[in-house]
Amino acid sequence: MTSAEQLQGPVDAGQRVAEHEFWYHTIDVEPGVTTPGFFDLRHAVDRFPWPEVRGKRCLDIGTFDGFFAFELERRGAAEVVAVDIEDHKLWDWALDARPGFVDIERDVGFRGPPKGAGFRMLAELKESNVDWRPVSIYDLSPATVGRFDVVVCGSLLMHLRDPVAALEAVRSVCDGYLLSSEQIELATTLATRRRPLFRLDGSGKDCQWWVGNAVGHERLLWSGGFAVERRSRPYAERFNVHPRPSRNVRNTLRKAAMYLLTGDSTPGVLHRALLARPRSAAS
Repeated sequence: MTSAEQLQGPVDAGQRVAEHEFWYHTIDVEPGVTTPGFFDLRHAVDRFPWPEVRGKRCLDIGTFDGFFAFELERRGAAEVVAVDIEDHKLWDWALDARPGFVDIERDVGFRGPPKGAGFRMLAELKESNVDWRPVSIYDLSPATVGRFDVVVCGSLLMHLRDPVAALEAVRSVCDGYLLSSEQIELATTLATRRRPLFRLDGSGKDCQWWVGNAVGHERLLWSGGFAVERRSRPYAERFNVHPRPSRNVRNTLRKAAMYLLTGDSTPGVLHRALLARPRSAAS
């Protein structure tokens, strides 16, 4: 407890959450207190093709505020390790947004608190035992983090310059299942169910590289050494405090197409979750 709290009494959870500079995930903290995250997955989490996690050692990669880490703990995992990069300047930025070439806060306009700050607050408020560690997905190995029965990776591969190398690192620590939830492209998902297609961005302030269609997501996991066993229906990662798209003909048609795929009319980003296991080199 801080000296201010000793004089004034402890600050309640709602006030602490409200005073935090930025929330990525929408997370229920306690009755009446929810983080005002950019995105909201609470409605979709039960649609995921979850493996059994009770009693398992689990890893959440790119945890940010900890939505999946706390969900693993809630589902009965024996141990949960959550990893992320603490400094956003170390993310996989494109050349025109990379520290050393530009001032990322001044020129790109990307600001935010140290990554892990929100997680640590929630872990305290929720009395969680999740173990947070500052580790990049590229640096995962049995030597750095050990091995896991279940690994979760949510909305991260699209932000990586080399997602295949990242998946190979994930495979090195995965003894059981990988649950991969990723953004998928609407137009190319509707256009073909057989041909893997990707849109390359690689510039700008969003730190986005590769976004595939639904079959592209699956092919990406295969290229990284995983075989998909189960698939979710596409779902919308809903906007919460994230700015909503403007109303125009294009966005109206997009919303209708999203509804056809997801059954959800709430604005958001199209995603799909895949459950996979490490495959042999011959498969």
